[in-house]
Amino acid sequence: MAEKKQDVYNMGISLFNMGEGYKFLGDYEKSIDHTFRAIKILEGKGYTTIEPNLYSGLQSTYYKLKQYDKSVEYGIKGIELARAYKTEGVLMVLLENMGHCYTDMKQFVKAGQHYDEAITLARKNNNKFVENICFQGKVDIALYEKKYGDIKSFSERTLQLSQETEDAAGICISYHNLALYHLLTNDFNRAYGQAMTALKMARDNKLIEYEARTLGQLVLITAAKQDIPEALNLSRQFYDLYGKIFTDGVAQKDAEMRTRFETEKKETQIILQQAQLKQKSTINYFLIAGTIGLLFISLLTYRNYKHHRKLQQAKIDDLEKEKLLTATEAVLKGEAQERSRLAKDLHDGLGGMLSGIKHSLSSMKENLIMTPDNAQAFERSIDMLNSSINEMRRVAHNMMPEMLVKYGLDTALKEFCNEITASGATNVNYQAIEMENADINQMVSVTVYRIAQELVNNAIKHGKPKEVLVQLHLHRQEKLLALTVEDDGTGLDIQSLHESQGMGWKNIQSRVDFLKGKLDVQSLPGSGTSVMIEINI
Repeated sequence: MAEKKQDVYNMGISLFNMGEGYKFLGDYEKSIDHTFRAIKILEGKGYTTIEPNLYSGLQSTYYKLKQYDKSVEYGIKGIELARAYKTEGVLMVLLENMGHCYTDMKQFVKAGQHYDEAITLARKNNNKFVENICFQGKVDIALYEKKYGDIKSFSERTLQLSQETEDAAGICISYHNLALYHLLTNDFNRAYGQAMTALKMARDNKLIEYEARTLGQLVLITAAKQDIPEALNLSRQFYDLYGKIFTDGVAQKDAEMRTRFETEKKETQIILQQAQLKQKSTINYFLIAGTIGLLFISLLTYRNYKHHRKLQQAKIDDLEKEKLLTATEAVLKGEAQERSRLAKDLHDGLGGMLSGIKHSLSSMKENLIMTPDNAQAFERSIDMLNSSINEMRRVAHNMMPEMLVKYGLDTALKEFCNEITASGATNVNYQAIEMENADINQMVSVTVYRIAQELVNNAIKHGKPKEVLVQLHLHRQEKLLALTVEDDGTGLDIQSLHESQGMGWKNIQSRVDFLKGKLDVQSLPGSGTSVMIEINI
């Protein structure tokens, strides 16, 4: 409507709001595109109350992408405009987001300065929400700087603000941070009480991610209290909940893609039915108006019509297959994104906290005088903390191997095979042919890696082999990538494999179909199994 009226102001506002909408949907590329289009239309046109918002939107989008340099660049631009135009509401949000950005960049002095200025503006404008978020950020700074007293005072302030605004998530975070303070100061009973309050708040308000964070914290507290059975029980709850978060995330993306696919399919069917009705009306007209002399021509027309219907149906079948592949691609991308996000959360969030607690406990040990029994119990607690760190890193690595993202498919598969061999499960030999400097799309790399994982795990689980061979061969001239997994195990019945209802083989088959690849299985009971997959890249 704005374009029809050449209404520049509302064209820019609409583009900006669409950019914010795409940001909430997680489509950051479209979000950035629409925001830049809004800036192009509105910048320099005298809309002083709008321009700082545009750069605030870009700042938060690049922050979510962890592109901190660009987030800072557009944040500074937004702050300059907000100061010049004296738009304090936008300025306090920009300062708050800059505090988050500098905290993640470990530039704590700058982060604290931005938080403090935002808090002053928030109090001036009676914006308790922004003040609350800034004090939560200052808790993170105090934790990194080991100023435990500040953690307590900041957390008490966020609790007061959250209760005044009836912010359930803020209340939950505040109790979580108070529990952290008591844990760091060795008051384990009070830490346990505060964490249990946070857990109840999270469960009552269905804040599933805060529930998971608090369960992880309670594992540490109960371990410090030497209540090992309770620590193990809470640990199982923690991993079960993280598994549910991952499964629900993939299921939601799958449901969204299926809904979109079904809608497009129905629209296609309506158009097809309308075309068929139109054709039938034309044919009926010629049959009624025709004479016996035109009967032969009518029969030929009908025959051509049937042939055309078959061609149409074939095209529709191809279209439906393409739509299904598109839906599968979306699900696999969603799975990869969720795995990557959870892996980062586990490694960067919980991993950092666990390592910090381990360091604090080790420092405490040097300054405490303990009986031999207490010293032994203390050592067991640290050992269990080490085991928790290693288990967390293993889970994060399995969700999204760092080698795959940083160094590519060849290096990631080689590391995977070496890890299996080192574990003692079986001896896995890896061969790479023509893979030097191979440039393979990341989605293809992730999918092939998951296929190889599933095939090797299936071989170990069902075939009990002594040797497994994994070979990755890039045929550069034919632009083919071949993956071969062979074992000397007990073999299998190929017919029963195709009739299997297990998810493992179905996952392999669906991933190969998604890549439009060819799958060949050779096996006989007692003589091992060979699986070869060819993918056109």
